[in-house]
Amino acid sequence: MKRVLVGPFNRVEGDLEVSLDVDAGQVVAARVNSPLFRGFEQLLVGRVAHDALAIVPRICGICSIAQSAAAAAALASASGVQMPTNGKLAQSLILATENLADHLTHFYLFFMPDFARSSYVDRSWYPDVASRFAAIKGSAAPAALGARAGFFKLIGFLAGRWPHSLALQPGGSTKGMTAAERIRVLALLREFRGFLETTLLGDSLEQFSALASESALRDWAAGRAGDFPAFLNAAYDLRLESVGRAKDLFLSYGAYDLFAGGAWSPEYGETAAVDRLDPAKIAEDVSHAWLAQGEPLPPALGETVVDANKAAAYTWCKAPRYAGQVAETGALARQVVAGQPLARDLVCRHGASVTARVVARMIELATVVPAMEHWVKAIVPGEPFCNQLVLPDSGEGVGLVEAARGSLGHWLSFRRGRIDRYQIIAPTTWNFSPRDGSGQPGPLEQALIGLPAGEEAAPTIQHVVRSFDPCMVCTVH
Repeated sequence: MKRVLVGPFNRVEGDLEVSLDVDAGQVVAARVNSPLFRGFEQLLVGRVAHDALAIVPRICGICSIAQSAAAAAALASASGVQMPTNGKLAQSLILATENLADHLTHFYLFFMPDFARSSYVDRSWYPDVASRFAAIKGSAAPAALGARAGFFKLIGFLAGRWPHSLALQPGGSTKGMTAAERIRVLALLREFRGFLETTLLGDSLEQFSALASESALRDWAAGRAGDFPAFLNAAYDLRLESVGRAKDLFLSYGAYDLFAGGAWSPEYGETAAVDRLDPAKIAEDVSHAWLAQGEPLPPALGETVVDANKAAAYTWCKAPRYAGQVAETGALARQVVAGQPLARDLVCRHGASVTARVVARMIELATVVPAMEHWVKAIVPGEPFCNQLVLPDSGEGVGLVEAARGSLGHWLSFRRGRIDRYQIIAPTTWNFSPRDGSGQPGPLEQALIGLPAGEEAAPTIQHVVRSFDPCMVCTVH
């Protein structure tokens, strides 16, 4: 048996290394290392509570809206302030714009270029896929970047700037919308819908989102033009629907009042209801992190104390667990928890996989854009977008939101107006967590077991890692 270090990974936000124990050409154990420590939680302690709104968006350049939304939600829960209808709609639109833009970026710029590697030169689909998706040289990236840039103009109308906007507040949004701006936002959404329907899917959003089973998906993709059908053709040839399974316990906090939150496993049954989300079941284990040892703690009581010389540690990432169990979060988790039939059928047949995670992102693009069109039409120009926040002298709050990559939580407490504890659990903290005190590997560590590894192996490990769409700077915050 030999140990192989894969990394640092490119086309990933932040720093990531994966250590693999390889025997007879297969992975028998994996350890995921987040090698960068940042310290935002310590930086926040002692600050005026409102400062969180200005500081936490700086955790990440690609998830800054999600971080901002979680901080605003935590302060709102501490104060009891309620958002007016316009403010709630505006927050959903702003967060959805960032999340859907992330899905598009992941597909075209982070994930698909691995299919243009020379390992696949003998596959029938290789010439077309390499021509379309090869890094830098492929024909797909310029069009996708143009569509993404046009879509992001929504943020200008809705939040003034991106990243690091201050528009999201506990009481709503500071950026109102005029009737003229509403018309322009609808036009931008129509333009983005056009790219998704003609270039990405090759079909209307409504037709795609109506697919309810894997067999329907395969029939739909057969012979269809479009970048996502091209992915499905390659993915089924490589049998990626059976690659990348982790624990198969899925967690979602719920998003936009469109996707319900909770926990779900295929063991419950394809049509079974989800377990109601219970934040009290969340605890973080630090047994294999370079942090001072202690018992697993709920984040409201959590600590982040550095111990860089700790024996048996191999990452800066904590190990969050739900009721003591390893849980996967992300677009696939959101969709199976929400009961989306195609996502559940894929997971019940094969377990979580590379293919299912990519399909789930397409489901979200196809279902959230029509919802956004409805939200914009529901906004009433001239009506309030934000209510005033009045914080008590001391308090506690929790902000649970869904970022593109999954469940993001902020736990805040303050005394005499200043923060005395701030703990964050990011989506990739869940997915790329290390072993816990009972020896349970994290989701990615489990998903890599049994994969081929070595110089001659296909880039299956890269497909699995990127199928989670990791954001390492959020992970270690």
